[in-house]
Amino acid sequence: MVEGVDDRPFIPTEYVIRFARTPWERAGYHALRREVFCAEQHVFADDDRDAVDQAAIPIIAACCMAGMPDRIVGTVRIHEPEPGVWCGSRLAVHADHRKLGRIGAELIRMAVSTAHGLGAARFLAQVQEQNVLFFRRLHWKSLGKIVLHGLPHHEMEADLSRYPAHGQEQTWLLRPQPRERQVA
Repeated sequence: MVEGVDDRPFIPTEYVIRFARTPWERAGYHALRREVFCAEQHVFADDDRDAVDQAAIPIIAACCMAGMPDRIVGTVRIHEPEPGVWCGSRLAVHADHRKLGRIGAELIRMAVSTAHGLGAARFLAQVQEQNVLFFRRLHWKSLGKIVLHGLPHHEMEADLSRYPAHGQEQTWLLRPQPRERQVA
């Protein structure tokens, strides 16, 4: 046994980002949401599903093993509550994959670009306060502070000019880039 190998998480060479299409992808989508929003963050008690799930389009990021999607490690959902206004919610990335390859940013890009392709004139999200700076870097603006599920959030809007419209059948491939270590 090589010393220290057991402590290192598996780092996939690529991820796919697309609509959740299969039963195992949908099961993984809901399982990851429960893990992040119920077990980790304690926003919800047992399950985070709500009425929005009936109309929402689920988008997933899956890490690949031998070129095939293997495990769901990122989620977001989009829906259109009124004509031309789309919303994103339940953005989640598995803890072991948060610092690898811009998964959250690519899920957001897929969500907004998909909605833009479906006719969005506006794209909104209610973002936890600790993630506001991340969204600002991705060309979102805060429309004001709100409290949601007892936690501080911001109502935010994406700059659609930064998210080119695309069709629904997109699959994006993301390859994590190793970070260069800084030597002091």
